[in-house]
Amino acid sequence: MARFFRYKTPAALTSEAAHLGHTLSLSQRYEALFQPIAIGPKRCGNRLAVQPMEGCDGTLDGRPDELTFRRYVRFGSGGAKLIWGEATAISDEARANPRQLWLCDRTAASIEDMLNRCRRAHREVCGSADDLVIGLQLTHSGRYGYRRTLLVSHDPIRDPLTIDKASGRPVDDSFPLAADEDLARIADQYVAAARLAARIGVDFIDLKQCHGYLLSELLTARNRPGRFGGSFENRTRLVREIVARIREDLPSLIVATRFNAYDGIAYRKGTVGAAGEPAPHHLPLENVFGTNPHDHQIEDLREPLELAQRLRDAGVSLLNVTAGNPYVNPHVVRPADYPPIDGYDAPEHPLLGVLRHFRLARAVQAAVPHLPVVGSGYSWLQEFALQAAAANVTDGSVAIVGLGRATLAQPDFARNLKEQGGLDHTRTCRTFSYCTNLMRNRAHPAGQFPTGCPPFDKEVYGPIWKEAQRELPPGDSSCP
Repeated sequence: MARFFRYKTPAALTSEAAHLGHTLSLSQRYEALFQPIAIGPKRCGNRLAVQPMEGCDGTLDGRPDELTFRRYVRFGSGGAKLIWGEATAISDEARANPRQLWLCDRTAASIEDMLNRCRRAHREVCGSADDLVIGLQLTHSGRYGYRRTLLVSHDPIRDPLTIDKASGRPVDDSFPLAADEDLARIADQYVAAARLAARIGVDFIDLKQCHGYLLSELLTARNRPGRFGGSFENRTRLVREIVARIREDLPSLIVATRFNAYDGIAYRKGTVGAAGEPAPHHLPLENVFGTNPHDHQIEDLREPLELAQRLRDAGVSLLNVTAGNPYVNPHVVRPADYPPIDGYDAPEHPLLGVLRHFRLARAVQAAVPHLPVVGSGYSWLQEFALQAAAANVTDGSVAIVGLGRATLAQPDFARNLKEQGGLDHTRTCRTFSYCTNLMRNRAHPAGQFPTGCPPFDKEVYGPIWKEAQRELPPGDSSCP
């Protein structure tokens, strides 16, 4: 298993990028990261964001639980001014796991309490929460729903990898697709959830269009019949209709979206060696977005850039750019040295994955220059992550920088940068994939282990990790 990250200086890292044929800019001038920015009518106090990181630690009826509250208190006190609340289902059917948050009448008060605790913690540590912006990511899991497998299109690559929850068998071409009427009902659920979110005081809602979930899969549905498939106009119809309805019903609510600008294709463990290799596929590829149909390793950003512009025109005020699918090509979503338990060794240098994220966000930001874009993919850079963030914000490649896994290890990353001039070396994410392995482990009485950072949040997650390890098959661990 190759170990890639061995860089002691900024020069060593930028030299590696040059060796790989790319340019990586780093800067230790962090002033740009602490400049305020307007997000719709809100003032966000700095350019640092906590990405939507699911804890898989809610109650079975969709409320935040003890660990959920703890996580958001830690995020609130951490100093980042944009807190992108995690994937929160719009219905029970929409949940990806039995402990995912679910926003409904029964759970709204508890989720409001979670948000209020986050704001209160921020106020206590930072003096004021007036420039703190908090949102919720509203989601429907589609083919990855834990109760029901709901497909909006057939994908010859992903279908054999998708298990029907009812039969326990992989889906095939005979598996029924969600009807247009089903999608119209789901649109109603998104709007109803947005109303609830506004009622409990979120600053923004995110319509999740990434990582292979329902709205993301619709972007690829070229072979779907009806008004929600085929043409770009049809494939983006549902999200545009949802945005229009929310803007009409809730004009003061900020609408955001996190979307895939590049899908790639599914990978699998290699037949020779441990490195991942592309799943069998035929060209041209049909069910991909932002991907060259004749070469999955090459981006084709014509449609993602048009989507960004169309959503801007429809009233979306904030974009968050990501890529890939954690179920089928995790190296694209989260470049790492250590693969998750159900993954494979990196088939490319992780720095190439980081630079892909940067390239995608830069292109989207250039296409919508007056709309703030959040960039992703920084965690693998470890101590140099915020040097890359400073360079990217300073040169206008992106307006805001988000950290995901790294915030589980070091939720106070923004305060550490401001007060100490850098990250805390002893709590910097090393992309060990402990957090993902906890998320993948279903052998828990509640059907899902909560996820966090066992190496750097040992008091809480160390015992949870030990319990999860006891449930793994002998020798089946990819963590160090």
